[in-house]
Amino acid sequence: MIPLQIIIGILLAALVAYVAYRLKTLSRSGAFAAFLLGAVVFGFGGLPWAIVLLTFFITSSGLSRLLKQRKNKVEGQFAKGSRRDAWQVGANGGVAGLAALLGLFLPNSVVPWVMFAAAFAAANADTWATELGVLSRRWPRSTRNWQRVSPGTSGAISPAGTLAAAGGAILIALTAWLVQPGIGNTATEKFTLALIIAIAGFAGSLVDSLLGATVQSIYWCPSCQKETEKHPLHSCGKETTLLRGWQWMNNDVVNLLCTASAALLAYLIMIALY
Repeated sequence: MIPLQIIIGILLAALVAYVAYRLKTLSRSGAFAAFLLGAVVFGFGGLPWAIVLLTFFITSSGLSRLLKQRKNKVEGQFAKGSRRDAWQVGANGGVAGLAALLGLFLPNSVVPWVMFAAAFAAANADTWATELGVLSRRWPRSTRNWQRVSPGTSGAISPAGTLAAAGGAILIALTAWLVQPGIGNTATEKFTLALIIAIAGFAGSLVDSLLGATVQSIYWCPSCQKETEKHPLHSCGKETTLLRGWQWMNNDVVNLLCTASAALLAYLIMIALY
């Protein structure tokens, strides 16, 4: 017989995915991927894990919708719009989903929980930095050569974007601290774990910026005379050509490595401390 928690988790995941699809924050493929991720997290992890996932999803999607009009002038540089597809859902939540599954095999260990939350902290930090950083009045600097670049350039950072990234990571860390499952940790240990999550999440967003500035595939639109992540066609309909980076290293791969690096760093810090 299927445990009740899994049944409830599947139903809640279906409800959240459907609502997100109707609100146009997810495409059809994105809604299906979100349903699978939610079913794993809600069904096997339980309420605390679900709250962390929902905190990421609601805040990141909310920012995308809220600031969509103000971002229109740089939207053409990003590979995809604010409506997440299956690849984006997998890139941002796949590592966390694997950590939730790991929790099944290590039910008395806090490691899967910290890796799970760190992955979402990195995804949230990256999303907040992207959504809020492009609104900065000061042009950002590329982490590749520290030169001023236009807002929305991959791998660029700004004070506003960096603060937003820190805020996004801290929010997930605070959420994880408040709802952490009872695995026998004291209040001090829980605070330490939240600090690890915040640090790893913020570091993951920096990894994202570094990869975006160095090896992510960036294309050139000859018609608009602009750099873009879009390929094979730019927003104007013209074909784009590879300008720099590795062709397979698109934005989804960079996001996946961002969350994976955060989860790995959180694990390494825990190994060093405990």
